[in-house]
Amino acid sequence: MPSDTVKALKGVVVSAALQKTRTLKIERLVKHATYRKYIKRTTKIIFHDEDNKSQVGDEVLIRPCRPRSKRKSFSLLEIIKAAP
Repeated sequence: MPSDTVKALKGVVVSAALQKTRTLKIERLVKHATYRKYIKRTTKIIFHDEDNKSQVGDEVLIRPCRPRSKRKSFSLLEIIKAAP
């Protein structure tokens, strides 16, 4: 992970249907307050991919940027692992 990105997020691309726009799925474990078991939670984030480099299944790193549309305020930083 590059040192200049404080809020970089890592996840898997789940949609590449639009031009220059991708959807990222981030999974995390959260402990339940009452039952003390870990629950898997997912978050979907829309991000900007200027050169259409990423494809579905790629593991990527994104960073916050200025808002490019109503829901798109992240941009692609690097592709960590390409899909087979």
